[in-house]
Amino acid sequence: MAPPTGVYRADHVGSWLRPKAVLDARQQFAEEKISAAELRAVEDKYIEDVVTKQLENGVQSITDGEFRRAYFHLDFLKQLDGVKVTGAIKSSGAIKNGWAPPVLTVEGKLGHPRSIQVDDYKYLEAAIARNKAAGAMTKVAIPSPTMVHFRGGRASIDINSYPDLDLFFEDLAKVYQEELDNLYKAGCRFVQLDDTNLAYLCDPKMRDQAEARNEDLTLLPKKYAELINAAISKRPADMTIGIHLCRGNYQSQWFASGGYEPVAEVLFKDLNVDAYFLEYDDARSGDFSPLRFLPENKVVVLGLMSSKKNTLDDKDEIVKRLHEAAKYCPKGLDQLCLSHQCGFSSTAEGNQLTEEEQWAKMRLNVEIAKSVWGDDLSK
Repeated sequence: MAPPTGVYRADHVGSWLRPKAVLDARQQFAEEKISAAELRAVEDKYIEDVVTKQLENGVQSITDGEFRRAYFHLDFLKQLDGVKVTGAIKSSGAIKNGWAPPVLTVEGKLGHPRSIQVDDYKYLEAAIARNKAAGAMTKVAIPSPTMVHFRGGRASIDINSYPDLDLFFEDLAKVYQEELDNLYKAGCRFVQLDDTNLAYLCDPKMRDQAEARNEDLTLLPKKYAELINAAISKRPADMTIGIHLCRGNYQSQWFASGGYEPVAEVLFKDLNVDAYFLEYDDARSGDFSPLRFLPENKVVVLGLMSSKKNTLDDKDEIVKRLHEAAKYCPKGLDQLCLSHQCGFSSTAEGNQLTEEEQWAKMRLNVEIAKSVWGDDLSK
């Protein structure tokens, strides 16, 4: 079987290291030294450049590198009505610089006042067209709707706006339905949902923290599957949906451990997505046995390579692990693709490697995929 439209044997999660000029422009904008239009002009220039670099390095699933975002999730979610993001909070030292991400709360009724990603999608499509790239496809990555709930739970959602959480989940699904509809009408045919929370529910410590917030861990994965399914329920049949599960990716650091077994049945049997991008770059992700639940009509993009390290992965070891994973899949290697475990820059700071090291890693990704599946990475 071929991967679904928009998924490739050599794939990636979406974010690329930000050029210094983009970071500088973002800082100047924050200091009110340049306008939003001037910032966007800088982003446009370097998105054009990163499209060219992706194509030059054999990448066919093309993103804008998330160059217009500081965080993979907050820049999107804060544009919804009812969502508020407040500034960074001190951490316990889990992050090197002593700061944790800003905090998201729901302070009113959720709404989708305007399309969020459509203009960015259109610019990216045009940039690909200007490169005259045959076979390449635009990928839009947006945060999973679970990101609005997990970290704060009930306490982070205004009880006057949502005395009944079922209504909250209904409204949350609706705003995603509207965004996906906007994207589809603009021409988008592949969307990836970035979700840390199903992966965090595999970590014993994070499960304990969720229980301390009075979450029912026997029901929460199913609730999240219902939410995601509702969010994508109105997408047309020719729109591919993928989901990426991540255990944290901040300046080459991770935040959670644990194999997929606690959520595997829900993940593979209940979620109505077409493809899974799964973190599998080291022992923290457990073994491949959860793949036994994979349905015959879906694919997994195995994140066996590491975007956290500046050294190249061992080609022979990656090929060996691909074949090990294939033993658990109903249709073997046909249901697998290859990527790094996460993007190279889930936040603006990026992981601890250079741009050239990043592209060398992607060239190796493509080389390994071709050695396993052949030159046509769409088959």
